[in-house]
Amino acid sequence: MQHLLFCSTIHLGVSQHFLRLRPSPSEHLPVPGLKEDPDPKYDPMKQDLAERTLKRKLGRNFDPVFMSINSPPVVENRTALEAQSRLMGPIPNQLKQLDLVTVGKKARRKFTQWLWAYTHCPVGYVWKDLGVRFWPRYVKEGQCLNERSCSFPAGMFCMPDKSVTKTFLRWYCQGFLQKKYCMWIQVQYPIISECKCSCVE
Repeated sequence: MQHLLFCSTIHLGVSQHFLRLRPSPSEHLPVPGLKEDPDPKYDPMKQDLAERTLKRKLGRNFDPVFMSINSPPVVENRTALEAQSRLMGPIPNQLKQLDLVTVGKKARRKFTQWLWAYTHCPVGYVWKDLGVRFWPRYVKEGQCLNERSCSFPAGMFCMPDKSVTKTFLRWYCQGFLQKKYCMWIQVQYPIISECKCSCVE
């Protein structure tokens, strides 16, 4: 699993940030916010944000499911996460095969369903604003719901297990002041796709 590592270099006293891919443990997802030089001189100009041109540059990498050019509808994050926390898929075989011979078939089925609901680790998705130096500007990030333990007995929590990578455009500047040169480059952005109940390292 990989995620973006944000590095910084100095150009004659002006701090510039760029992105580099490097393997990193999955628990570092979702990607933390990038600390950048706040000077608007390093922002793209209006003519640099032509939608048709940027779509052509991104090509087939544009994914409207996980990307948005405009600000998505405002939804309370917690509500959005809880709405997506419903169980997905059949009950795992390891739960079906539990040795519960001392209880009846109906009670065994209810207990198995309860245990599946308790230990299940769904992925909740919320929109994140990456800022004007990314295009598209908005990404739908996955998050693991880990406000409580997912194990019985308690002790384990829902942690990132797998991720998918989406390609965005990144406004990247080199140089300084009037001599700087800026351009759009493609960068890969990992998004949590699966969570699992595991020990916290």
